[in-house]
Amino acid sequence: MIILPAIDIKDGKCVRLFKGDFNTVEKVAESYIETALAFQYSGASWIHMVDLDGAKSAKPVNNEIFIDVAKNTKLKVELGGGIRDLDTIEYYISNGISRIILGSIAVKNPQLVKDAVKEYGDKIAVGIDAYDEMVATEGWLDKSKVHYIDLAKEMALCGVKYIIFTDISRDGTLQGPNIEQLKSLNEAVRCNIIASGGIRDINDIKLCKDNKLYGVICGKSIYKGTLDLKEAVALAEDGE
Repeated sequence: MIILPAIDIKDGKCVRLFKGDFNTVEKVAESYIETALAFQYSGASWIHMVDLDGAKSAKPVNNEIFIDVAKNTKLKVELGGGIRDLDTIEYYISNGISRIILGSIAVKNPQLVKDAVKEYGDKIAVGIDAYDEMVATEGWLDKSKVHYIDLAKEMALCGVKYIIFTDISRDGTLQGPNIEQLKSLNEAVRCNIIASGGIRDINDIKLCKDNKLYGVICGKSIYKGTLDLKEAVALAEDGE
């Protein structure tokens, strides 16, 4: 299992949100590059980054920050937020981003996902974010009528290998992941499932590993000190 420490960017700053609410923005670090390097020194091989401004405006906004991390650390960058077309995907991948997350567009334009997977293969992931099991889009501002399992199955048929699942009601709460929904998702599709939202401590990491998830994204737990990243990475990699 892999651990993906997270940096969300808004207005060029490292922030976290509570349950996806833009009104709850909290600055969590001074420097994105120093934070990324600290993750690297703790043993992480991947970093999960989100362009919050991009997610809201449906276009890349903080792109130079993500490319800087890809070029000036040893971390593989997984990036989402505001990526709505093949040109943007090509731009980021050609500038060193290792994995692109398609979110809202997976609901609104599944053909783009098919085209992206055909062109870029396992460099494409789909982010499925849900409230009460129903998929939310546009930076979590809109709720669709699509069930998260149904979308996952459709994405699997498109050839998607990686799905990042967030229960928005848990995100930024430190209340633990929604393991029931994650388990259901893992059983419903053959994709690699990455858990996001609610991770609090090493017990949550163990729970995700015991349920054979591919990866876990950790954000607030690292910034608040309830999870030691080095310990989490060691546990995730133990026995693999």
